Amino acid sequence: MSSLISDDEIQHEVGLVWLEDVSELDYVRQSLDRLPTRRGKPAYHRDGRLVGYAQLGPQAKPSRSSGTFRRRVFWLLPHDRDTAPDGLYASGAPAEAVDPTTLAAGSRGRKTERSERPTQAADT
Repeated sequence: MSSLISDDEIQHEVGLVWLEDVSELDYVRQSLDRLPTRRGKPAYHRDGRLVGYAQLGPQAKPSRSSGTFRRRVFWLLPHDRDTAPDGLYASGAPAEAVDPTTLAAGSRGRKTERSERPTQAADT
C-alpha cells in the first residue's frame, strides 16, 4: 500500500520511467518489489499491465540476504477504472493507488480528487 511506503525506502530513486502516457490515467497502483537490478524494465508477474517503474542511483545498496533491490513499480489490473470505467472502481480507488501526476523520484505521491472519483464524461 502506498501509505506503507516510507520516504527512506525510495530515497535513492533517480528517476521514474513511464511506459505509457499517465496523464490519461486517474490513478496507478504502486508497490515496492524486490528486483535484481537498480535500473531497467523489470519483469512483470501480475495480472494487468506494468505502467512504469523507478530507477535507483548507484548509492542504493542491495539486500545482504537476497542481493536484490527494492524498487517501486506502477501497475494496473484489468478491473481498474481505465479499462472498466463502470466497474469496481467507478468511484474510489484501491488502497495502493495514487494520482500519477503527484509522483516523482523519491516522492510517494498521494491520492487526489482525480484519483478518488471517475473522470466526468464530456457530455454531462
